[in-house]
Amino acid sequence: MTIKKAVGIIILILIIDQVSKFYIKTHFTLGEEVKIFEWFRILFVENEGMAWGVKIPGTYGKLILTLFRLGAIVGIAYWLWDSIRKNLPRVLIIAIAFIFAGALGNIIDSVFYGIIFNDSNTTIATLFPEEGAYGTLFHGKVVDMLYFPLWEGYLPEWFPIWGGNYFRFFEPVFNVADTAISVGVGLLLVFNKKAFPKHEDKKEQTELNN
Repeated sequence: MTIKKAVGIIILILIIDQVSKFYIKTHFTLGEEVKIFEWFRILFVENEGMAWGVKIPGTYGKLILTLFRLGAIVGIAYWLWDSIRKNLPRVLIIAIAFIFAGALGNIIDSVFYGIIFNDSNTTIATLFPEEGAYGTLFHGKVVDMLYFPLWEGYLPEWFPIWGGNYFRFFEPVFNVADTAISVGVGLLLVFNKKAFPKHEDKKEQTELNN
């Protein structure tokens, strides 16, 4: 796969991700929910921390997290470039492109949203507000909106650990960028042998890529 095609995948994912986030941010207040189906809802939440809302404590926790993400982005970018340069399997390059696009999408939120949007707690946010934004550079909040409560109810008493407790699946709220990362990781898991062929299979795989 060529670098041009990989970049095309990344740009497409970034556009979908950022357009959806901009729409939610400028049309919803924090916590507002729209029910599409019983099992699918648009729910506006903001994530200040790592995956599933886990935070790094302390004044500089958010800055440390953002800088860590930027470092990871550089590493993933090199992995993608090196894989294309070495003409590695197409499925590997596609997977890395998805992971890179997803990581970059959330990085954009973390780096810039704090200086281009105002707070969404009580009013709908505006882009470049006259009264000032809600944060500073590197201290933005990641916008999440996709919510799939596929099932909720009380688990039977015999169920291990959580038996008898109220349970909802799927609880986390996520975004397009998170989905892209999950798809990329899923491709690597499902097509592991194709993505990472043994030495004797590499020549045949190279011919297929060409």
